Amino acid sequence: MSPRSNNLLTIALGSVFVALVVLGLKFLAYTMTGSVALYSDALESIINVAAAVAAYIALRVAARPADANHPYGHTKAEYFSAVAEGVLIVLAAISIAREAIPALLAPRAVDAPYEGLLVNMGASAINAVWATMLLRTGRLSRSPALLADGKHVMSDVVTSVGVLIGVVAAKLTGLAFLDPLLALLVALNILWSGWQLMRESVGGLMDAAVDNTTERRIRTLLSEHGEGALEVHDLRTRHAGRMTFIEFHLVVPGAMSVEEAHAICDRLEDALRAEMPDISVTIHVEPQEKAKHHGVLVL
Repeated sequence: MSPRSNNLLTIALGSVFVALVVLGLKFLAYTMTGSVALYSDALESIINVAAAVAAYIALRVAARPADANHPYGHTKAEYFSAVAEGVLIVLAAISIAREAIPALLAPRAVDAPYEGLLVNMGASAINAVWATMLLRTGRLSRSPALLADGKHVMSDVVTSVGVLIGVVAAKLTGLAFLDPLLALLVALNILWSGWQLMRESVGGLMDAAVDNTTERRIRTLLSEHGEGALEVHDLRTRHAGRMTFIEFHLVVPGAMSVEEAHAICDRLEDALRAEMPDISVTIHVEPQEKAKHHGVLVL
């Protein structure tokens, strides 16, 4: 296992520990207050624990090298973790709604909220710091599992802030229904987060192409380093976890030797890999009669 994979696994394991600590603090806040909104916040933290465990398992599988049965590697395992996290989030939203609706129909006063709110605020602060680190690391390492975990934890932070506002408002105004009402709004927010995560992750499982900015950069690199070739066409890209797969047809003069054509391919691969380390490049070399636009390197 590479040092990079070990680092990601360490972070994922850290997520499990942080999620457990935050879960304990949020349930403590709920028991201190009896707030349905704080209960909904604590329920989402259970999902955080499950999601963190799923991310750790997915990263372990994704770190395995390619083998006979998986010649393209195991990096797509991270998407399964992100999809599973989305499903868990949806289940959490349903659980919250089940608790909030009866409480909305028969509101009850929130008891001694301020101590519990301070505990909840401490848990949210821990989450905010950890989510920021997860998102930064996930983007730098292009890890769908860590990005999904970071987005979920950050959405938990936003949810917690809303819950705190609702509980304080319920106490100050005496309008007890604000507490379960905020819980229902939390459920809707969580539901939206789960849908977003599942949509993005399914896109990865369906071999979605790279974004427009990345594709333009790929075309620029091919143009800048394709000296000696006549044309590049049929460029195709796809993501699989941290890996990006790039395929294209390279048209060269018919009289060019295999050695010369191979040198151009090596130069193009080196240029791409210098900017995108985690890539797999497949180049299909064709004679000039296969060109679609004669005379220049057309991208």
